[in-house]
Amino acid sequence: MAGYMNMIDSPRDLKKLHPNQLERLAQEIRDKIIRVVSRNGGHLSSNLGCVELAIAIHWVFNAPNDKIVWDVGHQAYAHKLITGRRDSFATLRQHGGISGFPFREESDYDAFGTGHSGTAISAAVGMAIARDLRGSDENIVAIVGDASLCAGPSFEALNHAGGDVRKLIVILNDNEMSISPTVGALAAYLNRLITTPIYNKILAETDYILEKIPNIGPRMIRTRKRILESIKRLIVPGAFFEEMGFRYFGPVDGHDLRSLIHMLQRIKDNPGPVLLHVITRKGKGYKPAEEEPEPFHSSVPFDVATGKRKPPPQQSFSETFGETAIELAERDPTIVCITAAMAKGTGLDKFRERFPRRLIDVGIAEEHAVIVAAGLAASGYRPIVAIYSTFLQRAFDQIVHDVCLQKLPIMFAVDRAGFSGEDGPTHHGVFDLSYLGIVPHMTIVAPKDRKELRDMLHFAVKQRGPVAIRYPKGPGMSTTVAGPIETIELGKAKVEREGVDVAVFALGSMVEHALGAASALQEEGISAMVINARFAKPLDRELLREVAESTGYVVTVEENVLLGGFGSRVADLLEREGLHSVRLLRIGVPDEFTKHGERFLLMEKLGLTAGGIVEKVKAAFPVKGGIPSFGS
Repeated sequence: MAGYMNMIDSPRDLKKLHPNQLERLAQEIRDKIIRVVSRNGGHLSSNLGCVELAIAIHWVFNAPNDKIVWDVGHQAYAHKLITGRRDSFATLRQHGGISGFPFREESDYDAFGTGHSGTAISAAVGMAIARDLRGSDENIVAIVGDASLCAGPSFEALNHAGGDVRKLIVILNDNEMSISPTVGALAAYLNRLITTPIYNKILAETDYILEKIPNIGPRMIRTRKRILESIKRLIVPGAFFEEMGFRYFGPVDGHDLRSLIHMLQRIKDNPGPVLLHVITRKGKGYKPAEEEPEPFHSSVPFDVATGKRKPPPQQSFSETFGETAIELAERDPTIVCITAAMAKGTGLDKFRERFPRRLIDVGIAEEHAVIVAAGLAASGYRPIVAIYSTFLQRAFDQIVHDVCLQKLPIMFAVDRAGFSGEDGPTHHGVFDLSYLGIVPHMTIVAPKDRKELRDMLHFAVKQRGPVAIRYPKGPGMSTTVAGPIETIELGKAKVEREGVDVAVFALGSMVEHALGAASALQEEGISAMVINARFAKPLDRELLREVAESTGYVVTVEENVLLGGFGSRVADLLEREGLHSVRLLRIGVPDEFTKHGERFLLMEKLGLTAGGIVEKVKAAFPVKGGIPSFGS
């Protein structure tokens, strides 16, 4: 028999199904998500936990007229399947396919593009204000995870909305709690009571009558409200939201479709801001993900039958960082590691096991993480802040004001620098060289491989000011990490290959590709020197001047946007040194957002692999007889 999912081309088709049929649809959606993510990789646990919630929201509300905003967006796969992307879902996170996050260019049902945490309530507040300004009456719904709720913008938005915004629904998707039978029954009874129209009508009419009684009436109203609020707070965990100005409803079982639909129908026309507390289970319906939700949060491809994930070919940069952090902490008791809800992703899970008191997880609060590090550094400790490049952007002001201005010795482990691959433009870490490089007192280094990452960590922990070490996702160049630590001198590059025609300064992940390009150029009679820049700031002034004068041709290669990046600083140095006759070619990421796709494929399309470097070098410099004439 044909499944229900094949009947759903839009939420209008969903509404044709009877609530009794929705449970089967939920299972079909889960099966589809599991099959596609097992092949493509992606966010599994959170999406499996949100299937019933997505169905209930689209069954009750009328998107795209009603605006549905998913915070982060890594729980919106069911939403995509319901809103016309069923047939393209197999292309999820593939180059040229649909995004793993809500994307406004992809569908009118994606009301707001997301990928970072804590933005949904603020965006929904803006949409509610816009609705009221134009005089329309659509519903605005924001779905926020419990982890996202601790992000600063979420609190700021709650504070604003509770006092000044009408007809706004915030759904708190809580997948860390469970409802005990007693509390759940009491909460369910209370919610049925307080959402009943006749109950609210009686309250309003009673208040109207009491207001007419001089002196006594207003006091009786205040007493009645205090009693009801006190009773509610005894059995419902929503006092905080009530104090913020929201009407609180819940907790509700997020996998009980009837309860979800019933509650959403009751609250959809509430005139003020409402918060619905929904309890879900990460990985719901797939046992391996239920038992290990963290590894399946952002999963690599896996075997559906066993849940066994395909192992990476070798140790990643993140794992090398985590092991070296332990090595450093064993020698220095002042080293403390800080992460923003990404202990495993940044390789610090083993550090947490070894030094549980010296791993500080602040939750999804990058700004707070950096200020905490500043406080530790000001107190004599040596903090290491491990945050993905794309998320460190959120703490730029704290890096300027709280760290660099005070020259505090904080090490920033900037993970996922460069292309993040299938997660796409919200996660590509291609701006850090630019935004970190403009701040005084910041030292920036980038290792060519995992062995050099270990060396740089030992270098960074000895510095008296802030140091950022940026490294890519994955294993990088194959190398052994073991062995003696190489001493790295501040601001000094390293010549990896000699050459006389052109000097290629490659930074970090680009060294491997520059060496490949040099080998290919050699076959065409072009001798290319390859310099492992190591430092994006400060630059190796002496070496740069020497090779620029000897060759006359300099190439910079970086996995970062060209504007304000490594190549820009090289150009600035050449100008300040008066080397105006030197020809400079800067290779990097153009001034545009790069879409999702496999990392090497994206780099290849932008000319950041060996072949691309060769073609750009040959096209940029003078040609004589088909071969660049570097010496003429």
